Amino acid sequence: MKNPYIPKLARITDIRDETPDTKTFCIALSDGQRDFRFSPGQFVELTVFGYGEAPFSISSSPMCTDHFELTIRKMGTVTSALFRLGINSVIGIRGPLGKGWPIEKMKNRDVLIIGGGIGLAPLRPLIEYIIANRKDFGKVVLMYGARTPADLVYKYEFSRWSQNIEVHLTVDVGDETWKGRVGVVTVLFDEIDVDPKTTIALQCGPPIMMHFVTKKLKELGFPDDSIYLSLERLMKCGMGFCGRCTISGRYVCKEGPVFCYSEIRGFLERAV
Repeated sequence: MKNPYIPKLARITDIRDETPDTKTFCIALSDGQRDFRFSPGQFVELTVFGYGEAPFSISSSPMCTDHFELTIRKMGTVTSALFRLGINSVIGIRGPLGKGWPIEKMKNRDVLIIGGGIGLAPLRPLIEYIIANRKDFGKVVLMYGARTPADLVYKYEFSRWSQNIEVHLTVDVGDETWKGRVGVVTVLFDEIDVDPKTTIALQCGPPIMMHFVTKKLKELGFPDDSIYLSLERLMKCGMGFCGRCTISGRYVCKEGPVFCYSEIRGFLERAV
């Protein structure tokens, strides 16, 4: 039996700039495995040898099984070391790990997806799954916001996504090139028409964003069991041993990172 503590060797096959401090890394396992399967919302533990490991949500389409992508912001020791690596560099991967988005519960329902900044990364696989299986879902709306136009990730995807789902964008601060909405992501609620009785809402982004998005969803009449959040930022070891992600006795890495609001309502303020 394979040891879950030992990472598999993998190689970086491509690197794509997203924002001034964020890159998407395309990764393929080095052991000949060409069937890497995961559920949208799951994550992996990435090791930069000599520097440590850290958890990152998978950001690529689950239909692509010969490789996967991680969209990562440069923030600390591990990510800084990763950003110094080039194509064909060897890294370590453990996973996929965790519980993803509730796809079966979403089928035959309308879907509202809300992302903020790099929080769109764990939502991207879900968007790709929905587009590939469009007939299984009702009306699908994406609300996405970032600090500035330069901080929007996946700019090259918006046009294609718009052919299959509604896409609404905003930035906190615009510039001379920005012709869209200006304001925090909740301003986009003015542009959409959703029925809380038939819609399931899924969100990932900065803690303050999720706090106010959840508040707005509740004001609109969304039931607790129709609101889902990813708390992936709180994870560390990915296996429930270090305790870093524990909130009120719940292990985010093992029981999440995706949670239904009804599961975490009592400690949401501490969680986000």
